[in-house]
Amino acid sequence: MLLYELKKVLGKTVNKVALLLLLAALVIVSTLAIGGVSYTEPDGSSISGMAAARQLEKVKKQWEGYITEDVLRAVIEANDAVNQSPEYQSDDVTENNMAYSRKQGFSDIREMLNQAFSDFQTYDYFRADSLSPEDAGAFYGKRAASLREWLDSEEMKDQFTENEKQYLIRHYEEMETPVYYTYADGWETLLTYTDTMIMLIVLITGFLVSGIFPGEFSLKADSVYFSSRFGRNRGVRAKIGAGILLISVIYWGTMLLYTGIMLFALGVGGGSCVIQTGLGGWKSFYNITFFQKYLLSVMGGYVGSLFILSLAMLISAKTRSAVLAVTVPFIVLFIPSFLSGVNPLTKVLGLLPDQLLQISSVINQFSLYELGGKVISSVPILLVLYSCLCVIIIPWTYQICHRIQDR
Repeated sequence: MLLYELKKVLGKTVNKVALLLLLAALVIVSTLAIGGVSYTEPDGSSISGMAAARQLEKVKKQWEGYITEDVLRAVIEANDAVNQSPEYQSDDVTENNMAYSRKQGFSDIREMLNQAFSDFQTYDYFRADSLSPEDAGAFYGKRAASLREWLDSEEMKDQFTENEKQYLIRHYEEMETPVYYTYADGWETLLTYTDTMIMLIVLITGFLVSGIFPGEFSLKADSVYFSSRFGRNRGVRAKIGAGILLISVIYWGTMLLYTGIMLFALGVGGGSCVIQTGLGGWKSFYNITFFQKYLLSVMGGYVGSLFILSLAMLISAKTRSAVLAVTVPFIVLFIPSFLSGVNPLTKVLGLLPDQLLQISSVINQFSLYELGGKVISSVPILLVLYSCLCVIIIPWTYQICHRIQDR
C-alpha cells in the first residue's frame, strides 16, 4: 500500500513538474553560489567560479595556522605595505585591482581585524588600514570588551536580562584562542545559501504531500477506500508513511546533492575552523566549527521540514482540501517576515518553525530565552520543541483519518 500511495503522488503531472522545479532551483542556487566566488588576478582582471576558488585556496593557505599575535602583526604590516604601493594610491581602477589582488591571501584575517576593532554595532571596511602592529596584542580582548560595552549601553539597557548578558559574555570568553585559520570558502558559501535551499525544498515538497489525503475525496472514492478492510488502518498508515518518506528522501537527497556540488566546486577544506574566522561569524556566541554549524543547519532544516509538511498533511486530512494544505508552508515561512518589525513579538517570532529552516542565520543572532533562571539559546529549544510536535502531529493525523467512517 505504501508503494501504491507513492505511485499516486509521483504519477501526477503537477508533482512531476514540482520535482523538475526543485531540480532547476538546485541548479540555479548552486550556479549563483559558485559564480559568486571571485578572484582578482595580479594584472587586475577577475575570474569567478571553480577557477577562482582554486586560486583563492592557493593564496589563503599561505596564511594557514593559528592566528597568533605575530601573525596579526604580519597581516597588519602586509596590509600597510599594499596601501603604500603606487597601485593602491592610483586613480586607475585596474591598478587598484592589482593592489587588491595582493590582499586576497590575508583578506579573511583582515576582515576579522575590521570587526574586532570597529564598534560592536558598526562595520568599517577600512578599519584595518588605520591599525599599527602594536594593536595586534589587543585583538582577542577587544571582542569581549566590545560586547560588554554594547550590553552596558543605554540603548541595550532593557534588551537583555542580567543572566542573559552574563551568558553572552561567558560564551565569548570561552572561545579558545588563538583560533586556527585556513581556507574555508567552500563551507562559508555552502552555509550562505543553505537557508535558501531548505526553504525551496519545503515550498516545493508541499505540493507533493498536500494531495495525499484529499485524493480519494476529490475522486469521490472516499466511501469505498475508508470502508474497505484495511482502509482506515493500513491505508492511513501508508498515506502517512508515503508523506514522511517523500519528505525525507527529497530533503536529504537534495541537500546531499547540493552539499556535494558546492564542496566539489569550492573545496572541502576548513570545516574544522571555528565560525568566528568567517565573515559574519565573528560576533556569534556559538563556539562551533563550520562543519558543526552545517550539521545544525541541515538537522534543523529537516526537523522544520518534517513539522511544516506534517502540519500540511494534518490540515489536508482534516479539511480534505489540498489547496488549503499547500498554503501552509507559505504561511509559516512568510507571515513572520511581515511581523519582524514588531518588537513585542521578537521572542515569539524567534521560536516559530521558520527559524528551523534558517539555523545558519539564527546562529549569528543573539536569540536567548530565560527559563527558571537558566539561559538557553534558541537553537536547542527549536530542535526539541518541534521534534516533540512532530511526534504529536503524526498520530493525530492518523486518528483523524481513522475516525472518518464514524462520521
